[in-house]
Amino acid sequence: MATLTSIVGPGAATSASAVSATDNLVCAQSIVATWSLTQLANETIVVPVNAMNIGSMGPEARAGFGGLLLLGATAPATLSAVLAKLQSLTPQKYSMMVMTDEEGGGVQRLTNVVGSFPWAQTMGRNLTPAQITATALRVGNALNAVGVNTDLAPVLDVDGRAQYPGAANPDGYRSFSGSASIAAVDGTAFMTGLLRANETSVVKHFPGLGGSTRDTDYGPARTLAWSVLQKSALVPFERAIANGATAVMLSNASVPGLTPLPASISPVVVNELRQGLGFKGLIVTDSLGAGALSALHLSVAAAAVKALQAGADQILYGPAASPAVTLTSATLVASAIVQAVNAGTLTRATLNGAAAQVLAARNTLTCPAVPGA
Repeated sequence: MATLTSIVGPGAATSASAVSATDNLVCAQSIVATWSLTQLANETIVVPVNAMNIGSMGPEARAGFGGLLLLGATAPATLSAVLAKLQSLTPQKYSMMVMTDEEGGGVQRLTNVVGSFPWAQTMGRNLTPAQITATALRVGNALNAVGVNTDLAPVLDVDGRAQYPGAANPDGYRSFSGSASIAAVDGTAFMTGLLRANETSVVKHFPGLGGSTRDTDYGPARTLAWSVLQKSALVPFERAIANGATAVMLSNASVPGLTPLPASISPVVVNELRQGLGFKGLIVTDSLGAGALSALHLSVAAAAVKALQAGADQILYGPAASPAVTLTSATLVASAIVQAVNAGTLTRATLNGAAAQVLAARNTLTCPAVPGA
């Protein structure tokens, strides 16, 4: 069995290495094959935390959770040092994915780190693709400088409505354009800037939320019909994948004509992304604490199991009621995943594959060739 021989330090990304993405993933698969079920489950989970409470995440780092999601508008002045310390605490020094939402306009975090930049729709109307790439490069460099290595952006949904996002419309100004071709070019330009900054860019929300019935945070929602999405909403995702997308977020909306389930827990949607679009990278859920999931009487833990069963790799959900119960909440999710494997409702091979995708996303790995291979 292959074993790890070297790892480029915390925050290193496969795109910055001579190691191919395929080789990196194969190496990650060989590494996680030796892990316990708890290690595997923890690796798939992103723990949410207000950035001002980031110093409390030592236990989560030591436990080997695969990511941290920074919430809140302001970061502490010590963010860089704290994140570096947390990365040093992780098992075997594997780098966590430290992520936040920096889309522009009204969807920004850590404004004292990144500063202000426009809504996607404003960028789409006023900037060239090259200027959009330059904007994202600046944002990515600012994030990377303090140890935030993943941006949950850009939105690739096709929606030209000049509206603030809200309960009735999850996109509006968050979308680059109502034209699929323009949204594809401009969204990919933003993704490219982040990748050039050595940020992991998570494009979203597959298979497209433009024109959906409501925001899934507030309850069940439907996208436009699958036959319509195939001709429009998929175009930006196809272009992004063709240009090196490494991570895709699934939506929580159902898709008429494709699946009655929220996309984050739908194997049919994952199959379209993997087989239909040929995407080989990391698949991330939208928040599994959303109203669209709770309306199905699914707890975050139960939804996490269903998401992994469907083929998603990484679990996102909302913050705990207080920092004191953050670790308890994450442990409950991990325990549900372990129990599913032990019960035979989730295969270890599936969990291995998900954990490997997460490990490979922010760690450049080198494994020796298997003798005789």
